[in-house]
Amino acid sequence: MTTFIEGFPHDRLRWLIGIEDTCVYPAPGSSMGALNEFALTGHDEHWREDLATASGLGATGLRYGVSWPLVHVAPGRFDWSALDERIDVAVNELGLTVIADLVHYGTPTWLDGSFADPVFPEALAEFAGAFAERYRGVVDHITPLNEPITTASFCGLRGVWPPALTGWDGWTTVAVGIARGVQRAVAAIRDANPGAVVVHVEASQLYETTDDALLAEVELLRSLSTLPSDLILGRVDAAHPLHDWLTGNGAAEEHLAELLSGAPAIDILGVNYYPDLTPRILEVVDGATRQVTANRWADGLRTVLLRWEERYGMPMLVTETSIEGTQRVRRDWLEAATETVRTLHGEGVDIRGLTWWPLLDFVDWSFASGGRNVEEFVLHPETSHDATSETFADPAAGVTPFLRRMGLIELSEGDDGSLLRTPTEAAPSFPREAAALPEGL
Repeated sequence: MTTFIEGFPHDRLRWLIGIEDTCVYPAPGSSMGALNEFALTGHDEHWREDLATASGLGATGLRYGVSWPLVHVAPGRFDWSALDERIDVAVNELGLTVIADLVHYGTPTWLDGSFADPVFPEALAEFAGAFAERYRGVVDHITPLNEPITTASFCGLRGVWPPALTGWDGWTTVAVGIARGVQRAVAAIRDANPGAVVVHVEASQLYETTDDALLAEVELLRSLSTLPSDLILGRVDAAHPLHDWLTGNGAAEEHLAELLSGAPAIDILGVNYYPDLTPRILEVVDGATRQVTANRWADGLRTVLLRWEERYGMPMLVTETSIEGTQRVRRDWLEAATETVRTLHGEGVDIRGLTWWPLLDFVDWSFASGGRNVEEFVLHPETSHDATSETFADPAAGVTPFLRRMGLIELSEGDDGSLLRTPTEAAPSFPREAAALPEGL
């Protein structure tokens, strides 16, 4: 039987574009600055042009951030003015199906403890419900929180972004807080808009090692890669392999019981995959374990999609993919990724489409941290196509040294300091037509 989810029917593939929307505002006195990609890439100024470009390239869908830290100005108070205008153009003028990204790594600054704040779950639910009610019938596809696993790493394990916790107990605090917030957000969305389509987006991860001494660590990381989703989907009971690990790292039994009983219905599982960043090899250097990227190209994409399908058995959408490098490399990956999705779709895998992320080159996150590398991995020089990624400039020099060359549209600095937009040779390869599922499948 063919199943249908509004905007993403099973019998056709949809091709989407996303605009990098990381929005993190630290508390006063933090060692890092604000990280607002809409501002850094000039999207705040050129948003009409950018939305029109996404549509003109052939996208029928758009993943778009709503900048929670800026919109939710205080408990019970919202400033929708900028978002109202942008959504009206995207949906009513350009005909794009918008998947709204409610949280992209940052929380409002009035939420003192960020993701670890006791008020966080209700704060997110309040925002999600208000958004769903305001845009009901206009934006019905909603992602409550982008990449819980990445958020837990940056905010809970390694102390990069608020609440700047560290260690596995910090990771657990953030991951459990996020899961509680997402569950309540989904409930609020359903109450405000019963026709909403909830798209749960998570980063995929692939780990391997040639060092037998690291096999246990690899296995832990593999298990953790799906733990936030297991928590959100109410799958962590006393028999779960990581239940005792969670409680040993500070998870409260009452919170785990709450998550077990509060499992929401998710409509689409969004899977993020980058061929040269998602796969990691663990090795020991100078007595410390580090993750080094590997490039597993389309084989890695196929692997993660089949694994997520086997584990969760729900409709999937590739919600982020791209590659850093030359325009030719980006074109080659776009063609390889879309062909992989077409092949899996033709084999009967319930995959609904693919999103190229991002439309524009974006500013490396190290910009807000004084040029310090904030990733949990290092790039392998032979499998990464980015020749400058190991060099971190001084933010005082401006954003140009920090631009990540991953967009279909390349950014370059003009004489007046503005960022000019130039299509890459990958842009014409973006699929312009939906692909129908062959008859009989």
